Order: sequence, then structure tokens, then C-alpha cells
Amino acid sequence: MPQLTAAERDSFLNEPGVLMRIAVAREDGSPLVTPIWFLCEDEAIYFTPREKSEWFHCLRRDPRVALCIDEAALPYRKVLLEGKAELVHDIGEDDVWRDQYRRIAMRYVDPEGAEAYIQNTIDQPRGLYRLPLAGSSVKTWRMPVEGEAGMGIWHDRYYVEGTSF
Repeated sequence: MPQLTAAERDSFLNEPGVLMRIAVAREDGSPLVTPIWFLCEDEAIYFTPREKSEWFHCLRRDPRVALCIDEAALPYRKVLLEGKAELVHDIGEDDVWRDQYRRIAMRYVDPEGAEAYIQNTIDQPRGLYRLPLAGSSVKTWRMPVEGEAGMGIWHDRYYVEGTSF
């Protein structure tokens, strides 16, 4: 399956409205997956859990994450990341990174709606995490686009021995 070029990946990660799913490990080892808003800046994925969210408590205990950013329409672009999330700003530092929070919100709603969302949730403490692309496992792929062969697009490991293309 074709991988995204760095330019295709960056373009996709900056498209408005694309959700991310974050997977963290609960204390008992079971997975917790949550769809969330995110921002791709400075070669990192930024995201913000509220203080009372279960996944924030999981991250504090174990910073390992798996992130899935994908789309439901052709060409089915996908970016999967795994690594250790870094706490950039802890609870109580919200004012320091409010503009970044605003940029996250504006990826999903218009500027007026983003400001309303910020004002309506300003009393909800949150932290800011990031997962740098460098040093993380980053896998990308998409379906073939016009002009690319459609057969044999999956990685060899998905085919049984003797499959002909």
C-alpha cells in the first residue's frame, strides 16, 4: 500500500476537522481509546486532556500512547503513531498556552465557536501533551490514487504464499 510522503502526511495532519484517537493503558493494563481534537505543530502532535478525564490519569502513570489519525473517505489516508507523550504544560498553566488551545479548537469549529468553547470551558483545568514525530514510530498509508496500480497494494505479509498479482 502506498505510504504518504512527508508533504502528504503534513497536509493531512493539518486538514480541519480530522479527529484523532488516542490509546492509553489503564492501571490494570486494559486499553482505553478516546477520540479527541489535536494540533500538528513544530513536528509534533499536541493534545489536551481535562484534569478529570480518565485518560489524563492514565498518561500521568504511563506516558506510552498509540495515536490513530485517519479518514473515512478515499483515499483512506492513515497516520499511526506510537511513542511516549510529553507533558508540556501541567494543570494550572492553562493561561501560558491558551493561544495554542485556541488553534486546536479552530481546527474543528469557526473562530467564533472556538472562542465560545474556550470561554465555556476556561474553568476546566487541563494539561497539554505532545508526541514528537521524531523518536516515535510513525506509519502512514493510503489507497492508490489515479494512475497507480490497484493490485498488490497491501504489504506482502498480508498475502498467503503463492498469491499472484
